[in-house]
Amino acid sequence: MDVKSSVLPISMPTMRRLTARSLVTTVPTVTSDQTNADVLEIFDLHRELVSLPVLEKSLPIGLISRNIFMSQMSRPYYRELYERKSCIAFMDKSPLIVSVDMPIETLAARTVESGDKTLVDGFLIVDDGVFAGIGAGLDLMRVLADLQMEKNRQVMESIDYASTIQRALLSESLTTLRATLRDAEIIWEPRDIIGGDFYHFERYDDGWFAAIADCTGHGVPGAFLTLIAASSLTHALSAHGPRDPGLLMAEVSQGMKRALAQHSTTQHADSNDGMDALFLWFERNTRRLTSAHARMPLFALRPDQEEVQVIDGERTGLGYADTPVDMVWKNRHTTLAPGVILCACTDGATDQIGGPKNISYGKRRLRRMLLRHRMHAMRDLTRLLMDDFLAYQGSHARRDDLTLLNIRID
Repeated sequence: MDVKSSVLPISMPTMRRLTARSLVTTVPTVTSDQTNADVLEIFDLHRELVSLPVLEKSLPIGLISRNIFMSQMSRPYYRELYERKSCIAFMDKSPLIVSVDMPIETLAARTVESGDKTLVDGFLIVDDGVFAGIGAGLDLMRVLADLQMEKNRQVMESIDYASTIQRALLSESLTTLRATLRDAEIIWEPRDIIGGDFYHFERYDDGWFAAIADCTGHGVPGAFLTLIAASSLTHALSAHGPRDPGLLMAEVSQGMKRALAQHSTTQHADSNDGMDALFLWFERNTRRLTSAHARMPLFALRPDQEEVQVIDGERTGLGYADTPVDMVWKNRHTTLAPGVILCACTDGATDQIGGPKNISYGKRRLRRMLLRHRMHAMRDLTRLLMDDFLAYQGSHARRDDLTLLNIRID
C-alpha cells in the first residue's frame, strides 16, 4: 500500500473550519499478531514511512516509530531475538489519538502537550473510533504556518483599510488648514500604519480653531482612542463653539471618561487612557490667540525676538482615570503680530531617542531649528526640521506617533 497524503493547499474559507481531517494520510498498517519481521519488510518497502500504525479490528492500539524500531533491531542479537515476536514489542502504546473533527488549533495544543515524540512520529486519526489515517507533525506545522499567515494577512488588510479611514477623517481638516492659512504646514506620521495622534482644524467667520492631540498608545489601540477623542471634540465644538479652548478641553475630557468608564476615580476602572492636547482659537480682528494646554506646549517666535517663547499650561491630561471630573484648563491669551511663527508638536518628536549620546531630540533642539530657519516658508522650515529630526533619529526605531504643526501668522 502506498503512502497517500490528503494535505492540500488551503483556501481562505476552508481555513476557518480546518480540522484534523485535512491532515489524514493513508499509510500501511499492521495488526498485533504480525511480527517484527513483517514490520521490517514494510519499512523496507516504504522508505518514506516515518511511523507504522498498529490496529486491532480497525481500531488503533499503538504506533511503531521507524527510528526507534530500526535502532532497536540493529542492536546485537535483537533481530534474532525479536524478529519472530509480535510487533507490539517496540510499539508506543500511548500515541496521541485524535478525531477527524478535532479543530486544528485544539490539535496543535494536544500535540504540544504530548511532547516531542508526537511532532517526530506523528499521531493517529480516527473517524468515530475507526482508524482513518496518520497525521504528520510536519504537515501540522505547515498548516498552522499557513493559517497564521492568512490571519496576519487579514489583520494587515484591516489595518491598511483603517489607515485609509483615519487619513480620510483628517483630510477635511488638512484641506481647510491649507485653504485658510497662507503659510502653514502640518506633518502627521504614525509610528505604525495607524496611530494615536490626530489633528483638527476649522475655519469660522471671525477666526480659526486648531487642535493637535496625542492619545495614549499607538497602533490600533491609539487609533481607537483618536475616534473617541475626535468625536468628543466635534460634539464640544458643536455645543460650545471654538472660542473657549479651556472649556472645550473640559468637555472632551468628560466625554472620554464616559466612553472609557473612567468617570470616577473612586470606582475601579478597567483602563487609564486619555490624551495630551493643545487647543487654539485665533480671532482675526483682534489678532488674539487663546490657547489651552494639556501637557503640550506652544512655541512662538516673534519677528523681533531672538528667543523662542514657550507658552505652557496645565500638566494634566484629558480623560485619564486620575484626571478630576471638574478639572479646569485655563485659557492663555497672546496677541500676535504679523510674522509670528507658531509651532506645536506631540512628544513623538521631542522624546525620540537618537544622536551620538542616545538621548531624546528635545525641545531645546526644536527651538534652535526654529531660530535657524525662521526666514523660510513654513513648508521649507518643516522639511528642514524633519530632515534634522530623521538624521538625529538615525538607526533608532521610531518611538511614537509624530504630529508637527507650523504656522506663520499673516
